Amino acid sequence: MRTLLLLSIALLFSCQNNNAQQKTVKKSNKSKIEQGLMTANPVEVPMENGLARAYFASGCFWCVEAIYESVKGVKESISGYSGGHTLNPTYELSNTGRTGHAEAVEVIYNPKVVSFATLVDVYFGSQNVTQVNGQGPDIGSQYRSIIFYQNEKQKQIILKKKEALSKKLNKRIAAEIMPFQKFWIGEDYHQDYERLNPDSPYIRRISIPRLNRFKQKFPHLLKENH
Repeated sequence: MRTLLLLSIALLFSCQNNNAQQKTVKKSNKSKIEQGLMTANPVEVPMENGLARAYFASGCFWCVEAIYESVKGVKESISGYSGGHTLNPTYELSNTGRTGHAEAVEVIYNPKVVSFATLVDVYFGSQNVTQVNGQGPDIGSQYRSIIFYQNEKQKQIILKKKEALSKKLNKRIAAEIMPFQKFWIGEDYHQDYERLNPDSPYIRRISIPRLNRFKQKFPHLLKENH
């Protein structure tokens, strides 16, 4: 019972800014790619059964997972970690900011129904595009915004859309653009977290309002049951 109580408390405050924790991490380690210590060609994930995969990071993965799963043509969205320099990252380790990983999602989609370009539009249209190292109350390098590309075509799509958005807003867009290397699937209890925990205080205050704002902006992209 004590263990369950502690776990519940931990989940209650997950994906929220922990000021005490952030103060103990004086400087987050950036990935080797960001530091320029290594160059990497993007890894292209082959299509399987007519489905492609794309990777995005934009704050708490509970929020991002739910947003993409509401989009027509998306079969599934999986929460995990990407963009870092350590093997087998965990939720606890990534939250220190020292692994370089960001909370990310793997979007499994049908490119005949929804294009990669549209998924990028969903990405930019469902966040605060100017917030650096976080989204809303979730602050830290593990919550930073990243779009991962798997080939030159995807890279150019991202660059053009980011540049156009920057000119439109006359502001710097915070999202990093990185070659995709590896996606680590998150722990089981993170998957479909918003759907399975609708009464969680964080889900009610942060995730659901973020999803609803996206739905209001892009009703034409939503699945019928959303």
